[in-house]
Amino acid sequence: MPRPASALIHADNLRHNLGVARASAPAARVMAVIKADGYGHGLERVARSLRSADLFGVASVDDVRRVRAAGLDHPVLVLSGFDSPEDLPLLRQLGAATVVHSPHQLDMLEASQGGPIDCWLKVDSGMHRLGFAPGQVAEAHARLARSPQVGSEITLMTHFASSDEFAGVETANQMRVFEQATAGLPGPRSLANSAAVLGWPRSHGDIVRPGGMLYGMSMVAGTTGADFGLRPGMTLGSRLLAVNTVAKGGCVGYAGAWQCPEDMPVGVVALGYGDGYPRLVAASTPVLLNGRPAPIIGRVSMDLMTIDLRGHPEARPGDPVVAWGEGLPVDAVAAAAGTIGYELTCSVTSRVLFSED
Repeated sequence: MPRPASALIHADNLRHNLGVARASAPAARVMAVIKADGYGHGLERVARSLRSADLFGVASVDDVRRVRAAGLDHPVLVLSGFDSPEDLPLLRQLGAATVVHSPHQLDMLEASQGGPIDCWLKVDSGMHRLGFAPGQVAEAHARLARSPQVGSEITLMTHFASSDEFAGVETANQMRVFEQATAGLPGPRSLANSAAVLGWPRSHGDIVRPGGMLYGMSMVAGTTGADFGLRPGMTLGSRLLAVNTVAKGGCVGYAGAWQCPEDMPVGVVALGYGDGYPRLVAASTPVLLNGRPAPIIGRVSMDLMTIDLRGHPEARPGDPVVAWGEGLPVDAVAAAAGTIGYELTCSVTSRVLFSED
């Protein structure tokens, strides 16, 4: 029999979250970002669910292949751009656009043979990861514009480092740098990621690029996706394997990290870090057992976790357990592990059984 660990993908919730993005930026086109295997939800599954998006954003040419193999002919942008001259014929064949963020890419484009490729010129407005420095943008744009290997419309883009800080100044500074660097240059503008879609309306421009919000995740510390009207894209769950009675003073799990304060029932759940649940989650982080919270006790192990059943006298082996998703935001679990929800959903492993409702 397969392990009971399962991930249920909520297609209707994905579509709802896309609707929230559209309503938040009504004048902009919406790129659904589906990189990292659809943030762990399954690239093809997500792309089909979000086929009403205007275009898709992916991480690689291989991702474009998967979108096309799924039967979708949407415009697709490779967000990290191409790596070598060998990528360019594939981009042409697949009808995909690419980000151009560095001079060596310009050199490769100009030296290539074949039809024009749609290009997005990336400006480093302050994140200092990828992109042309502001003083290089006009020259880079001119090179793209005069190259027969480049499509006629060049989109101008940047990426925000701190757009989750709605009261901060860094995003406003980045917008100002971008506007100055691109002043007078033709082409659509694309600045806003998920947090900016929700919190920085002046950044919406012509195309917004929501990612995490499509999957129901918050990107603002101390909040959950539900605070922004979002619904979970994934419910990760399993079942109770055993109900044990452990005497007062008995230690539970590796290294005896948790000691029973009294004689008590302890549940064993078929879910662990081998399935993608974070090992370093804080003590007392809840799961939902039969729809009600039950705190984790002891260390999460590769295949199993243990939970406190003192509030669940009815618990029996086989009862359903939710690790995150419907009723328990992934953002809350991520905060208990000192990370973000994006990392958790991207970490769900291949041994978990995926399905869609």
